[in-house]
Amino acid sequence: MRPAAPHPGVLRGAAAQAARPGRPREHGTAVRCDDEATWAGPPVAQDASTPRYGTVRVLAWHRMHPKLCKDAAWQDHPGKVPVIEGTLIQLRAGRLPGYRELRPLWLWASRPGAGPGEVAVLWQAFARRFDLEHTFRFFKQVLGWNAPRLRDPAAADRWTWLLIAAYTQLRLAAALAADLRLPWQRPAPPGTMTPARVRRGFRAVCETAGTPAAPPKPGKPGPGRPEGSPNRHKAPRHDVGKRHPKGRKRTKRRAKDKQPG
Repeated sequence: MRPAAPHPGVLRGAAAQAARPGRPREHGTAVRCDDEATWAGPPVAQDASTPRYGTVRVLAWHRMHPKLCKDAAWQDHPGKVPVIEGTLIQLRAGRLPGYRELRPLWLWASRPGAGPGEVAVLWQAFARRFDLEHTFRFFKQVLGWNAPRLRDPAAADRWTWLLIAAYTQLRLAAALAADLRLPWQRPAPPGTMTPARVRRGFRAVCETAGTPAAPPKPGKPGPGRPEGSPNRHKAPRHDVGKRHPKGRKRTKRRAKDKQPG
């Protein structure tokens, strides 16, 4: 799912089959984002109440597609440019933060016939996209998602699931952890702290709740491979799959070609 157009755009519906002979039409009735006269007859129309945006009016049109041309990403496409259909969604909020001008927001999802339930899930997921981006940033910068250099995909999956379990524990401990806020942060009501603020007081939560695991045993690292001995268990190397630009041929330059004469 993505915004239909950052500027006034045009999407077209499915063309009706003509009874007369000849080449069939590819593009049907157009919906122009800047022309309200073309917004008539949406198959899905519903209202949703939100605490931040008030009452949101949602309209959706099925089997809408942009008119693609052979430029940009489709420049080297072999044959005819395809018709990619989806669902066009319009959102009209009752209010916006900061007393901004109320303008309709247009979204396009690659689901040609999304029903009312699917349309509600799509636009609500788009409204929460910033929460998802901050969650990924918290995973990388605080929990160290990309810190270990793992070579096996299975190990990367296990590490991801461990981080998900740790993030879940931080969410569940929001009502138990103390608010160890920084000097410039405002006090947070109980149960509303972010995972980053819960993490500061999570040590005290672990001491209070306890753990079923046994205490760690003291130990020391092993001797490792003797110095000077070759590595007999080398890690496999995988091809990165680089593609060279078209029109440029890779040539091997030999030393004798550089010599004059």
